[in-house]
Amino acid sequence: MKKILALALAFVMLFAFAACGGTGNNNETTTAAPDAAATDLDYIKDKGKLIVGITDYAPMDYKEEGSDEWTGFDAEFARLAADKLGVAVEFVEIDWDNKFFELKSKAIDCIWNGMTITDEALANASVSNAYVKNAQVVVMAADKIADYATVDSIKELTFAVEAGSAGEEACKDAGLDYTAVLTQSNALMEVSSGAADACVIDITMANAMTGEGTSYAEFTYGIELTSEEYGIACRQGSDLADALNSIMAELKNDGTLAGLAEKYELTLA
Repeated sequence: MKKILALALAFVMLFAFAACGGTGNNNETTTAAPDAAATDLDYIKDKGKLIVGITDYAPMDYKEEGSDEWTGFDAEFARLAADKLGVAVEFVEIDWDNKFFELKSKAIDCIWNGMTITDEALANASVSNAYVKNAQVVVMAADKIADYATVDSIKELTFAVEAGSAGEEACKDAGLDYTAVLTQSNALMEVSSGAADACVIDITMANAMTGEGTSYAEFTYGIELTSEEYGIACRQGSDLADALNSIMAELKNDGTLAGLAEKYELTLA
């Protein structure tokens, strides 16, 4: 009888052992992986850094001669916004033609570089409110500009334009003969070297880079092909855009943005 009871007890213990997975470690609590950031803004705050996609584009984002630090209207604006978000800011030069891919892949957190608010931008990103007014203008040698006062007259010229920019769209719409280059700075260099007769760039850059006292003193701008506004592109559905809109409103109300616009000779939207 004792043997039978002992065997029965052994079977009970065996089944209990199997149900526990065969080890005593089942009593330990398994720690689940932490949840992903709830929102895009949480993601940025968790990593402690806002990565801003830019190109070398005065007066929005550029480096003073001999300096490795980015400055300009957008660079200063981005630093102010990052400070209010409680994060650091990092500027990353991007290929403008691939800007939305860089944004979606999280290589950058926003495109903040005098980006024109276009249908393409609205389809590929959550875009902030407009903050600066802009136009696409024809830039060429000052001693020739008077001969080209209409869109029809400039159709005989060759142009350089930044790939994927509002300037390229303006050239397409006007039926101009153009070559796409990497940046607006490159477009100016193409004209300076004689590789193109003229270029189409943002009026903000034309004001900063052409005329007396600039690197392109012999250049000026003429026809405005388009008028437009600048915005900041964030990932689609990102709450960062709303946060930046709130910061933008605050900086407008306290006069900070007006002071920056005056410093860089820009017109606020």
